[in-house]
Parts: sequence; C-alpha cells; structure tokens
Amino acid sequence: MSFEHWLYVIGVLVVIATMILRRNVVIPCIVFTFLISLSFSGNPISATQSLFNASIVAAKELFAIFLIISLMMAMLKSISATGGDELMVQPLKKLMVGPAVSYIVICVATFVISLFFWPTPAVPLIGALLVPAAIRAGLPPMLAAMALAFAGQGMALAGDVVIQGAPGLTASSAGVATELVTFKAGILSVIAGLTAITIGYFINRREIGVFKHNANETAATTNSPIAGLMQSEAKKPELLGKGRFLVYLLVAAMIAVVISMFTFDIKGGDASALLGGVALIIMLIATVMVDGFEGFNKMADFIADGMVFAFKVMGPIIPIAGFFFLGNPEMSATILGEGAPGYLFDIGGIIANVIPPTGFLAAFGLLILGAISGLDGSGFSGLPLVGTMAGAMAAGDANVAATLSSLGQLGAIWAGGGTLIAWSSLVAVAGIVGVPVLELVRRNLFPVVSGLVVATIVAVLFMM
Repeated sequence: MSFEHWLYVIGVLVVIATMILRRNVVIPCIVFTFLISLSFSGNPISATQSLFNASIVAAKELFAIFLIISLMMAMLKSISATGGDELMVQPLKKLMVGPAVSYIVICVATFVISLFFWPTPAVPLIGALLVPAAIRAGLPPMLAAMALAFAGQGMALAGDVVIQGAPGLTASSAGVATELVTFKAGILSVIAGLTAITIGYFINRREIGVFKHNANETAATTNSPIAGLMQSEAKKPELLGKGRFLVYLLVAAMIAVVISMFTFDIKGGDASALLGGVALIIMLIATVMVDGFEGFNKMADFIADGMVFAFKVMGPIIPIAGFFFLGNPEMSATILGEGAPGYLFDIGGIIANVIPPTGFLAAFGLLILGAISGLDGSGFSGLPLVGTMAGAMAAGDANVAATLSSLGQLGAIWAGGGTLIAWSSLVAVAGIVGVPVLELVRRNLFPVVSGLVVATIVAVLFMM
C-alpha cells in the first residue's frame, strides 16, 4: 500500500474515534481529505482545490436526497396550516381500546407516516395526538416511547424504502444500484423492527396498568424542539374542510404512488422523482386553496423552509461523504485527478483476502462498524463509510456488496438514528412522551440488539 493508503486508514480510525468521543466528524474528514490530496499531488494548491471538489462530488451525488426530503417536509407543512396533519391520525384514536392494541396502533401509525415523511414530523404528530390516548388506555409511557423509537427512528428510517435517502447514500458509496440496497435493507429492517417491537413489549408488559396518567402528563409535546418544525399558524375553523379534502387527496396520491411503483416497476431515482413531483403538486393545491393569491409567496416560503430543514439535517454529511468517496475509484479520480486509486476499495481487497465477504464475520463486522459510526447521533454520517467498505470487501459482487452495506446501514441508523444513542433524535422521543432518555436507551438496548442480530443471521443465510 502507498503512503496515501495508510493516511486513509488513519483517517478512518480517527473518524471512528471521534464518533466514539461523541464529536462531529466534519473536521477530521476535511483534514484527511487535504492530507491525502497533498500526498497524492504534492501540490498544496491542488490539495486545497480537492476540498471543494470532494464536496462538489458529494453534493452532486446527494442532492436528489436533499431535494426529496425538503419537498416532503414542505408539503406536510403546507397541509398542517389547515389542521390536516391532525385529521390524518384522528380516526386512529378510536382504536385505543387497550394497552396491547394501543402499542400496535402507535407502531403502525409511526411506521407508515415515517416512511413517507421521515420520523421527524411523525414523532411530534403521533406523540401529541395518539400517545395521550394510548396512555389513558393503560399503555405505560415508556412502552409508548419505545414504540415510537422502534417503528420510526429504527424500522422506517433504517429501511427508508419510499424516500430512499439512506439507501441512496449507501448504494452510491458501495457502487451498486439503489433499488438493490433499498430492497435488502427494507426487508432486514422490518425483520429487526418486528423482533425489537415484540421483545420490547413482552419484557415490559408487567408495567401495564401500573401507571395512571392523564393527558396533562404529555404536555412536553408543545415544548419539543422537533415539534417546532411542524408548528404553523393557528388553525381557523373554516380551514378544516379544506384540510379534510387535502388529507383525502394526500392519502389517495400516496396510494397511487405506491401502486405505480409496483405496476410500472418504478425504482430508485425514478421513484424519488415521482414522489417529489406529487409532493409539489399537492403543495401547490394546498397553498392555493388556503392562501389564494398570497399562495404565490407562501409556496416559496414552504419550499425554502423545507430546504433549510434538509440542509440542516443532511448538510454536514457533504464533506464527510467527500472524504469517504475517496475510497471509491470512480469518485476518487473525479476529486483528485486521473490515476487516483480508490483507497478503501484497495484496502477492502486486501481485507477480503483474509476475511470471506459472505460469512458471519464480515456481516457482523459491517453491522458493528455501522453502529460505531452511529455514535455521533445522526445515523447518516457513517453511511458512506459502511457503503464504501462493503463495496470494497465484495470485490465486484453487487449482491454481496448490497447485503453488507444494508447491514452497515441498519447498524448506523438503528444505533444513531436513533434508538440507542441518548444524544440523537431519541431525546425528542423521550421529551415528547415524558420519560428519561437514558432509561429509554436502557430499555431499548436488548430488543434492538436482538433485532439486529436476527436480521444479520437472516442476511447471511438467505441473502448472500
């Protein structure tokens, strides 16, 4: 290996150590991108330019993900102005007839809403509107919080089969088709999720009926920082009819999108394009219905708010992805110039000669690497690492690369996305329900680890 290869290895180790120390990894990624480029070119000007080039390459690869996230958030915000977000879950309140049923309803509602809008809006929505009813039905607050975390931050986000932000990022780093990672990660995340949901309920069912809380004990929902993302102007009574129409339109549109994906075999970027176009159309209709001519300005505001949200959540990933894209030979040549190798692919080839890429050692290794990368509390910053490593170890086998990168994706998002990291968005779940976040992490640990182990075993036995 060359000196740059060793620099890359040291850079990856520093990134992992930084994550363990609960610090953001942007600075080490920038520093090692510069050092590797300086060693490769011997020119400090070229090395400085490579910092920008790395971010440009990463931004080009990731912009579709940024855009679909921003459009979905903007669309939901436009509907929330009519109270439509509350109407979406209103029928589910009638199902809260007991602890077990309430637990299942929260899981299903959180999973479905998180698939289409990500857990960020789903958590405050479900937490504010369904959790109080579930607690009155006898479900302990801790179990309600676990349901939110397992179904949204874990199962829906780790698979991300509709918006495809996570699999798109992982697949681009691994050098495989997005739809292949989406399919595998979706199945494995559901396996992990159902396992965690089931185990979580049964090991905590003894607490059912102990707690007698009223709706006032969930007042934390109004003060949640995440809930602020969904706040809008006060709902006027005359808007409720429009809100009801928009909810029906949204549900019908999303059903049509899903049917179209299966009927016309729409996958990957084409699926994201369809979803994004539908979001723009519904946002346009909602804005014009509610604001009339003022909607010309309002829609621009919604889109701007959505973009701000997307870049606030995903923006730091650009320089991180730029560093890890140096591990891919195609990306590396674009960043550093002709003749640049794919550093992690070369290293992965050496590792693959020692560790078979289709065994339990490789599978659990990628899972653990993903979980370590999730220690920063985002769940997404480590996806370029696990994707690139999976592609390198697979040595050109797309099926193996997709399976390994899917496992790394599960480890990163289930841990840091988050169900196991107290400084992740899990703190919002705890705050909304009104439970201690460290206790929630402790309760989540065994069910989540069990789910990930089961999913990994399934991947090794049936997907490689």
